[in-house]
Amino acid sequence: MHTPHIVALGGTLRAQSSTGRLLAAALARAEARGARTTLLTGPDIVFPHYEPEHGESDAKVIRFVEALRTADAVIIGSPGYHGTLSGLVKTALDYVELLSRDARPYFDGLPVGLIATAAGWQASVATLQALRTITHALRGWPTPMGIAVNTVETPDVETHCQAGLDVMVGQIFAFLKR
Repeated sequence: MHTPHIVALGGTLRAQSSTGRLLAAALARAEARGARTTLLTGPDIVFPHYEPEHGESDAKVIRFVEALRTADAVIIGSPGYHGTLSGLVKTALDYVELLSRDARPYFDGLPVGLIATAAGWQASVATLQALRTITHALRGWPTPMGIAVNTVETPDVETHCQAGLDVMVGQIFAFLKR
């Protein structure tokens, strides 16, 4: 098997967001298994509202799309805002449309790990479900293990989610061996 490239995207604009920390922790596990990784979070995914023309001229969008083009797996993380994913993450995912005419459109055939954080269970679980729905729409294969975290009850998210992250990253690698 070649060295897999795993791209994680999402988070918030806060430097130490729970979602961003969990994305980085997931990628650290992937790196420990020999993967090449790319983390696109916060300022890396601040894009204008989706318009196809921006993809041809915006350097950040071009970097984002090229990273996804070379990805063997994707991990998406979003905070739960008002019961669903953030506008920041949704806009970034809208730009996946630029992959629609590729030989491998969207996330077709890729394993996709999902992480949702929120200040309550209802929002974190609803956000995780929204991410699953979007992953299916983009032809990706969500891992059976998804991470939903209530940050009010579990402020130390990296410690609390270790076992779940191990399982999710393990499922990504098991999928890649097929």
